[in-house]
Amino acid sequence: MRFTTQPVGAEWFDDNVPCTRACPVLTNAGRYVTAIAAGDDELAYRIARLPNPFPSICGRVCAAPCEVACRRGSIDEPIAIRALKRYVTEQYGVESGHGNHVYRDAAPTSPARDEKVAIIGAGPAGMACAHDLATYGYRPVVFEAQDRPGGMMVLGIPPYRLRRDLLQDEIRAILDMGVELRTNQRLGRDFTLRSLKDDGYSAVFVGVGCMRGRDLQIPGVDKDGVLRAVDFLLNANLGYRVELGEDVLVIGGGNVALDAARTALREIAAGGASDALTIEEVGEADAAATATFDVARVAKRMGARRVRVVALENREEMPAHEFEIEEAEVEGIVVITRRGPHAILGNGSVTGLQTLDVSSVFDPDGRFNPQFVDGTEKVIECDSVILAIGQTPDLSWLDPGDGVEVTPRGLIGIDRETLATSSDGIYAGGDVAFGPRNLIDAIGDGRRAAASIHMQIAGIEAPRPTLQGRTLLPIIEVKRPKVDYTAISRVDVPAEAHERRVGSPEIELGYTEEQARAEASRCLQCFLNIMLEPSLCILCRGCVDICPEHCIRIVPVEDITGVAPTETPASALIIQEDLCIRCALCVDRCPTNALSIESWSEASTAPIALEPLIG
Repeated sequence: MRFTTQPVGAEWFDDNVPCTRACPVLTNAGRYVTAIAAGDDELAYRIARLPNPFPSICGRVCAAPCEVACRRGSIDEPIAIRALKRYVTEQYGVESGHGNHVYRDAAPTSPARDEKVAIIGAGPAGMACAHDLATYGYRPVVFEAQDRPGGMMVLGIPPYRLRRDLLQDEIRAILDMGVELRTNQRLGRDFTLRSLKDDGYSAVFVGVGCMRGRDLQIPGVDKDGVLRAVDFLLNANLGYRVELGEDVLVIGGGNVALDAARTALREIAAGGASDALTIEEVGEADAAATATFDVARVAKRMGARRVRVVALENREEMPAHEFEIEEAEVEGIVVITRRGPHAILGNGSVTGLQTLDVSSVFDPDGRFNPQFVDGTEKVIECDSVILAIGQTPDLSWLDPGDGVEVTPRGLIGIDRETLATSSDGIYAGGDVAFGPRNLIDAIGDGRRAAASIHMQIAGIEAPRPTLQGRTLLPIIEVKRPKVDYTAISRVDVPAEAHERRVGSPEIELGYTEEQARAEASRCLQCFLNIMLEPSLCILCRGCVDICPEHCIRIVPVEDITGVAPTETPASALIIQEDLCIRCALCVDRCPTNALSIESWSEASTAPIALEPLIG
């Protein structure tokens, strides 16, 4: 076996913290999880809040890409990072009742500026952009087509996943920073991009989302009883009672389909509401990237006796998160896999769905290209069909004179780094620029756009959500067992009992303090690194012998690519960071104090040479 060495710089350290690298806003998850384990919940909240203006919301509905990347998952199960974020927001976030000063301290504002900036769409991308611009000293104006802010956070995510009072409090905290909100202002009807420029706005950010549901190209999609998932969720969350019948099919394999199925399971709105908005009045809504199972759940909640999800994929191929599928099944939703829609049947109204067996969903190159088996037609009887097969933006407001290019996918064309469009001073982000995806991605887009706008106007590079240049946070000592440390099991996130879920305001419940401390103690603390002082090492092999993960080795220098051969026999100490669990047994064992655990400073970005130890 040969080893390769190269200079170690900031990029290497960044990659060595996979949870942070996976987060679109680069939340330093390991640090706030460690702070929870150490009992410092206020510090944990400040760390979680630093890069994210919606920590209380993300603690409940974030897709948690950090957990997918979590190195602990290669041992047993990843850290429940999202649930731990919820725990600290309940202590110090907007829902805590006493944490406003902490929220404000985590987002200090700069001296006021006179330049005008417009933001179109009060969804997660738009409000995140407004938040950061406010911290830079601007007083941005947010134009929203609805009578309320939030986009698909309020119009698409069901209340059982995200409490409306909490959402309102999180948005109010941003508005209180000096952000102006103008509701019932629809782009293309009440104003245009040109009129904003004529009114003296130096820059405009477009974050209007994807509010149109995609249609299937099969017979029968125009029958009564066929609904698009986006329209269905909007109606349900605006207070309408949608007539579904008793037997509902949801077509799709993603999270939105599950949300719709689960919402149909519950009676969230008995009867029509006179003050509810119509679908035509919904306007631009930032379509959340949670689809299939949201739809199924909503259908159940609205009184359907039976809700089934029909997916092209098998269970492992479905894009929905496994826990979403499991939760839907617990609530009585049946998932039918490897069946594809062929025709919707009925005389005027839906009576059933004709399906075909699916032979494959993806081609050899991994591209979506479903293939069906002829002669395998089957009919699934039902009263209504909800299509949860994706969303697309409505760009009818766009004027050729605006100079904004549109991609072949029907999205606004942007520079993916700055989010600038082809029109000077116009930026775009979120679903309208990238297509439907996760809430945290939209938040990251809003923050990047704000930094780009600040650079355009002021010529000053704003603090971007990146590890480089971030203030070094203190190392937090955690007392934890070092024997069988990796055998500590993940603490299940508490949830409402199945028989009590219908009508329950929230299904997933928060950790208790004891549960949060126990779960947080499982973190491997990847932001810490075992550092070596070569001049002190005597190559005694004490660290090699005691390491429980066998990630420390002593090897001949000639086995290391990139190290010049020596005249005399030489050896080197190799530490394999991706296996290290930061138990510190090697540090305790070292007789010469050559090893230490250190948290690197982002301000020190000079390459670190890996020196072989001569012995």
